[in-house]
Amino acid sequence: MLNKYARAFFTRVLTPFAALLIRLGISPDVVTVLGTAGVVAGALVFYPLGEFFWGTVVITLFVFSDLVDGNMARQLGRSSRWGAFLDSTLDRVADAAIFGGLALWYAGRGDDLLLTAVTIFCLASGQVVSYTKARGESIGLPVNVNGLVERAERLVISLVACGFSGLHKFGVPWIQHLLPIALWIVAVGSAVTLGQRVVTVRRESAEADTMGGEGA
Repeated sequence: MLNKYARAFFTRVLTPFAALLIRLGISPDVVTVLGTAGVVAGALVFYPLGEFFWGTVVITLFVFSDLVDGNMARQLGRSSRWGAFLDSTLDRVADAAIFGGLALWYAGRGDDLLLTAVTIFCLASGQVVSYTKARGESIGLPVNVNGLVERAERLVISLVACGFSGLHKFGVPWIQHLLPIALWIVAVGSAVTLGQRVVTVRRESAEADTMGGEGA
């Protein structure tokens, strides 16, 4: 849901920056790899230490590379299957690092096994949600469904909550409760989205099988 509108807005905003990188001779693939490396570093260095505010600042700075690299490829007229594959694969790595960093916090200094489990579920379900669409499309199904909580929603909800929760160290103690709430929302939303994808693939596969049988 957020994907459609947020991407359009930030694409317009980031187009001049993408053009600058092209003039400097930087390739879209380099931006993709460096962006992912920045997200992974921000998540796995800051989040396990409970530094949610600064970790989120670092991650947010690098997460926009996901839009910049695609913008660069379009300006260069060099969109490719390799670029799409690399981008999609490293998106999964970045997502795993964000929720993995949070899980390390709750399993360690955060001392909350329930939230550790919820965070791990967020990590796993997010990966499976992405896989269901890719797998459905690989067997020739369109997977036409707008899930309740897709990647953009997972990132926005989680990162906003992390950033604000980090403000408790600046004298706003009650705000740290936003993160657990956000993680539960992402977990439930991801489970619903997974169900939506599975039901859609089941329906589309049944329709495709029926049409194939009639064609025979």
